Amino acid sequence: MSRVTVLALLAFAGLPAAAGAAVPCGGGFREFVSAMAADAQARGHAPEAVARFFGAARQDDRVIRADRNQGIFRKDFVDFARTVISQGRIDNGRRNAERHAAVFAEAEQRFGVSRGVLLAFWALETDYGAVQGDFNTLDALMTLSHDCRRPELFQPQVFAALALHERGQFDLDTTGAWAGEIGMVQMLPADILERGVDGDGDGRVSLKTSVPDAILSGARMLQHHGWRAGEPWLHEVTVPEALDWAKTGLDHALTVAEWEAMGVRARQGTLGDGALSASVLLPMGRKGPAFLAYPNFRVFFDWNKSFVYVTTAAYFATRLEGAPVFDAGSPDPGLTGEEMEALQRRLEALGHDVGAVDGILGERTRRAVQAEQVRLGLPADAWPTRALLDAL
Repeated sequence: MSRVTVLALLAFAGLPAAAGAAVPCGGGFREFVSAMAADAQARGHAPEAVARFFGAARQDDRVIRADRNQGIFRKDFVDFARTVISQGRIDNGRRNAERHAAVFAEAEQRFGVSRGVLLAFWALETDYGAVQGDFNTLDALMTLSHDCRRPELFQPQVFAALALHERGQFDLDTTGAWAGEIGMVQMLPADILERGVDGDGDGRVSLKTSVPDAILSGARMLQHHGWRAGEPWLHEVTVPEALDWAKTGLDHALTVAEWEAMGVRARQGTLGDGALSASVLLPMGRKGPAFLAYPNFRVFFDWNKSFVYVTTAAYFATRLEGAPVFDAGSPDPGLTGEEMEALQRRLEALGHDVGAVDGILGERTRRAVQAEQVRLGLPADAWPTRALLDAL
């Protein structure tokens, strides 16, 4: 499952490059390949490697279709979590934790990342390595670099893949996800280049075939993005009916002690250090599941930008470490995809930035929903309902 954000080919001649992109996007694909090759050579890459690498590049229309069709992220948290978290995945995760106990111990000792977090990403990205993707990685990266939607994200990944190829660590027939991620934990070439770890000591970073390489590389990447060793990331809680809902959400944080003083309680166990900063997260509003999200929770967004994916991955990590199944509660019915798009258009008309009118309840749409709930005097729990849509 791709961790790239859910989000008109233009005339090539005279088109300015997108911010962060080295080469103008769009136009004829072969001309684009030639321009990328020239830029690579100007960056100092060996001419033979450049010719071999870019000579193998092909456009893949399947990649564009996959990029435009990510409807699974329209599911709400409960539906999405129930779709991707099965008892089989939990049991398999626990078996892998035992089988590779030494690797997970090393990941925690060196990088401070808990095994449940790494197991959750390993499971959700590739089902513990079983489904790593069948898209040619070079073709995927070049296709997305040529497409004018996000060339600034993908063109640097092409040059990173070229650098790996020159090191003998990227074969031209490498396959992976449609968005260019490679291996058991689905890392982009730049992440592999900069933060890959040779965990098995064979002199190569092989995320497709080596569990130690994949797990330790994933841990190092999370540490790089700010993971705080020894701290929690998510804890299911119960919340009082009289809670000030406008204080909930990732834009608002109090200390654990302050939340406890307001009646927030751990559903199981204790919330721990009262001085830690945390946010009350209500993925389906005040009547649905409730969590306390700590600073480490935000690091998950550096792996995947989808709110529902991140919340599910973080929750799954707690399940793999012994947490119970969440209490789904009785949330108010959510909006259909079409209704969500209508809501997003109304929010945009009111001046809110929702990111895109795509029918997906992402963090920016949630922020706008909460602001309008406050303005209209509705319970400001960031969960969009038909009542809010009608009120707008």
